[in-house]
Amino acid sequence: ETVSLEESTDESEEEESEEEPKLKYERLSNGVTEILQKDAASCMTVHDKFLALGTHYGKVYLLDVQGNITQKFDVSPVKINQISLDESGEHLGVCSEDGKVLIPSRGSRSSPVKINQISLDESGEHLGVCSEDGKVQVFGLYSGEEFHETFDCPIKIIAVHPHFVRSSCKQFVTGGKKGVKIFDITSKQRITNVPRDDISLRPDMYPCSLCWKDSVTLIIGWGTSVKICSVKERHASEMRDLPSRYVEIVSQFETEFYISGLAPLCDQLVVLSYVKEVSEKTEREYCARPRLDIIQPLSEACEEISSDALTVRGFQENECRDYHLEYSEGESLFYIVSPRDVVVAKERDQDDHIDWLLEKKKYEDIGLAYINHLVEKGEYDIAARKCQKILGKNAALWEYEVYKFKEIGQLKAISPYLPRGDPVLKPLIYEMILHEFLESDYEGFATLVREWPGDLFNNSVIVQAVREHLKKDSQNRTLLQTLAELYTYDKNYGNALEIYLTLRHKDVFQLIHKHNLFSSIKDKIVLLMDFDSEKAVDMLLDNEDKISIKKVVEELEDRPELQHVYLHKLFKRDHHKGQRYHEKQISLYAEYDRPNLLPFLRDSTHCPLEKALEICHQRNFVEETVYLLSRMGNSRSALKMIMEELHDVDKAIEFAKEQDDGELWEDLILYSIDKPPFITGLLNNIGTHVDPILLIHRIKEGMEIPNLRDSLVKILQDYNLQILLREGCKKILVADSLSLLKKMHRTQMKGILVDEENICESCLSPILPSDAAKPFSMVVFHCRHMFHKECLPVPSMTSPAQFCNICSAKHRGPGSAILEMKK
Repeated sequence: ETVSLEESTDESEEEESEEEPKLKYERLSNGVTEILQKDAASCMTVHDKFLALGTHYGKVYLLDVQGNITQKFDVSPVKINQISLDESGEHLGVCSEDGKVLIPSRGSRSSPVKINQISLDESGEHLGVCSEDGKVQVFGLYSGEEFHETFDCPIKIIAVHPHFVRSSCKQFVTGGKKGVKIFDITSKQRITNVPRDDISLRPDMYPCSLCWKDSVTLIIGWGTSVKICSVKERHASEMRDLPSRYVEIVSQFETEFYISGLAPLCDQLVVLSYVKEVSEKTEREYCARPRLDIIQPLSEACEEISSDALTVRGFQENECRDYHLEYSEGESLFYIVSPRDVVVAKERDQDDHIDWLLEKKKYEDIGLAYINHLVEKGEYDIAARKCQKILGKNAALWEYEVYKFKEIGQLKAISPYLPRGDPVLKPLIYEMILHEFLESDYEGFATLVREWPGDLFNNSVIVQAVREHLKKDSQNRTLLQTLAELYTYDKNYGNALEIYLTLRHKDVFQLIHKHNLFSSIKDKIVLLMDFDSEKAVDMLLDNEDKISIKKVVEELEDRPELQHVYLHKLFKRDHHKGQRYHEKQISLYAEYDRPNLLPFLRDSTHCPLEKALEICHQRNFVEETVYLLSRMGNSRSALKMIMEELHDVDKAIEFAKEQDDGELWEDLILYSIDKPPFITGLLNNIGTHVDPILLIHRIKEGMEIPNLRDSLVKILQDYNLQILLREGCKKILVADSLSLLKKMHRTQMKGILVDEENICESCLSPILPSDAAKPFSMVVFHCRHMFHKECLPVPSMTSPAQFCNICSAKHRGPGSAILEMKK
């Protein structure tokens, strides 16, 4: 992808791409622009706080991160080859083309030959020097220690790693004509030599590039080849005369262009490449814009993540050795240094991402960027809610966002908004969230299981997880109930039912009905009844074809109070289905439900009356005993019990009225004759059933009867009312008889239509002859039946009247007022 910087002179080569760049670029201007207008950059060193720039005219400039000049050193009249800083940034080392090394405040050293590179260690206590004659020297600036190494060939040393002394790995690296050598400071031994692949390239024109990814991983770039080396400790048994460390090449691959610089970026690699291309017009080779690539190293190849062509000033005149790549480890800043330009590359932030999305009109992705923004602000719930609208039905985006929420420990925040259908995510996503809740929030876990369809996740996995938690908390109702629901999803209804019954959960009946689990509850009827007897009985009665009445009664044998509830409701539904248990029910009603005993005795036709009478008599149930006595025909004993046990004259009178037996009235009068309150009751109530005179004549002289006058007045009123009723009934009967007589007369006086469709009811021939001129004779009864005269039997002398044969045979009475027609 082509990335154009400001002041680009090659806009025609820009290309549009739908792939978002990974880096953005800025040209260091201000002081740098001013310097490079008169001079050329030869090297640069990056510190967290400032930059140090060396030039071809022997100057060293200290710059802030924006490129402003803060300090200037006139070091040498010739080119500055290398600048080195210690970790603190307090010590500065400079080497120049004339063979001099300058360390301000530490003195200087001279060499008879050109010094190509120097390096201060992190502490600023050791100095490494590479000179033109192939020598490498390490000096202890305080301790006075000194270490020398000379190459076999008197060729200049091209590069030395700036931090050659590290806290955990004391080794430094040099690159020469034959390859890269790694030395160990402690043992003062060479560890290994990594040969370069393409020996045809001039090492002074195509120098090697070195960088440390970490304390034991060295990355070597030379020509078009990249090697990733790992420094490892040798086992004690293998040492003998060998160095204590060795180097293993863990990855190597070829690149498309010549390597000018390397820098690590997490587990990836940033490569600055020098590019040569062939002109289509002249077919001559020319220098193209350098490229900055991000690649993912593999064992024997690499994957390109991004590739940017950079329009740096004067790139047409530069060679591979003119480019340098420096980087700041703390901020992921990469500086591309060329003689006429310094460009800084940095990773794109969220604002850059949104700007690019707006430019490309990728508005859905802007939503993703907004979600990321909310997450970074800590507004997790808002971000999760926005996912519903922004992510829509894109399952891949949903899964990506869920993993992002997992990384920040906020799976709970996104769980309420997760899609549950159209789209459906991978089961692992839902299981991951359920596990998160199971570890910290049982209630939230139960809610999700209840709300999410069971096919969203692998049910057996979650069941196993819940069972593991129940081992620690076996009585946790929330977990038990949730496990029962999971069993239901899994169609393991037996286990679910057992848990529901243990918990006495309201859904147990719904579960039984929904999944027809009646065979599983035959031995659990008592548990069901204890839980909710009303619902249990309704369920059992509604499904007696699956669980018989006999089975239920047997299961409840040891719980007679529950047995009564079941049989009582059965009796209310059908008086005959449980007839074999009616005798048992007498005792059950007497023991647990006396108010319903009398209605049961009245409605049951299968109840043994003798047994019922015995039980009621034993328990002194008077009302029930009275009813049984009367039902068994012993009305007099029943009446006597009402009067003697209940002392209720109204009930006694009512009983006598129901029986309508003269002897009962006589017994009632005899019992009441010496009891004034009873006499008053009788006088007030028997006027319509018994002649009051029979009672009045038996009242003893002088007996005081409460409200006698009112009673006598009532008797007279009742008598008068009876007379009026009889007279009214008489009048109604007479009027009805007269009305019906008149109606019958009118009906019989009406004519009856006779036509060719009518037939003789005897011979079944048409009643009218086919020849109307012939004489005929016919008889028509008022019942509308018709006969030929000759078809009727001749009336006898003893019974001269004629009757309709049909109506006489059906016992409907004879027809009357015969109509006789002749012609």
